Amino acid sequence: MLNKTEIQQWVEDFLKDTDRFVVEVVVKNNDKIFVFLDSDSAITIEHCVQVSKMIESRLDREKSDFELKVSSAGIDHPLLLHRQYIKNIGRKLSIDTKAGKKVVGTLLEVFPDRLVIQEQYETKKSKSKQATTQERLELSFADISRALVQISFN
Repeated sequence: MLNKTEIQQWVEDFLKDTDRFVVEVVVKNNDKIFVFLDSDSAITIEHCVQVSKMIESRLDREKSDFELKVSSAGIDHPLLLHRQYIKNIGRKLSIDTKAGKKVVGTLLEVFPDRLVIQEQYETKKSKSKQATTQERLELSFADISRALVQISFN
């Protein structure tokens, strides 16, 4: 039986003293392992290959046949760790709150229990004119259900 906690510990130990870290380990149907990594600088294919080889060396295919995928936590993967928020200061985020509100704005600051975002939205001044309004908003991590980095081509 594949043990998610054990696999995560192996990877954390392997990445110790690097700027890389485990975002999430998922084991599906007891034979599919997905490991998502991130870094304070960059994740390369070689980093993923190294982690994959390390996991392969610790698992016995005679006991359990498995499929293993190691990749970076891509742009479509929600932010799950405090460390990921810190890494993304200055970037635009789309945040869904547990109260059902959607907040889009630039991440300004990250504290242990909350973050500060510069929310930006359009407001109507008159029938033909719109104005952009900015508002600083503090959100507790406990109130966030999902946060995604938004790609900007500007």
